[in-house]
Amino acid sequence: MDTARTAHVNRQTKETQIEVELNLDGDGSYTVNTGIPFFNHLLEIFSKHGRFDLKIHAEGDIEVDFHHIVEDTGITLGDAFQKSLGLKGGIKRFSWAYITMDDALVRVCIDISGRPYLLYNVELIDPVIVHFNANLVKEFLRAFVHSAEITLHVDLIRGENAHHIVEAIYKALAVVLFDASELIYPEDEIPSTKGIL
Repeated sequence: MDTARTAHVNRQTKETQIEVELNLDGDGSYTVNTGIPFFNHLLEIFSKHGRFDLKIHAEGDIEVDFHHIVEDTGITLGDAFQKSLGLKGGIKRFSWAYITMDDALVRVCIDISGRPYLLYNVELIDPVIVHFNANLVKEFLRAFVHSAEITLHVDLIRGENAHHIVEAIYKALAVVLFDASELIYPEDEIPSTKGIL
């Protein structure tokens, strides 16, 4: 039986072309090119702290807006995460993390539930980081959650610096996804009374 938890997903639209390769059981190796330097940085953080091997190549109409690339990358990465989990047998399913970066403290909680839901309780005083509007983080997470079919709650406990806040969010997301996708039960045991996730 092939137990590799990997996925390779392509998404092509008139606005973007996204390719994602994901290995849940990697060592945090990454190659990321979205054409948006700060977004690359966030995805590299995600790979490193989740110990996911990740390759992302994204092209699109960034001269119009970064929104399309960010959202479609979220869709494609979420799809890859969902596919790499297979039937979700044996996974821990739930996790939460408090992650700090200097002034910022965030809490991220997850349920790999099969039910997409995002609660995003983050208000940024000044969301612009160089040319990147950090409010796009919510759009990325919304897209990721719906494709990955997970429940995700993100709360800003404290913090003012947008850079620190969004880095802490991506680190926390990586940590909880790593933890919740850990195989701790027999492979044929689905962690739900429904028998399916």
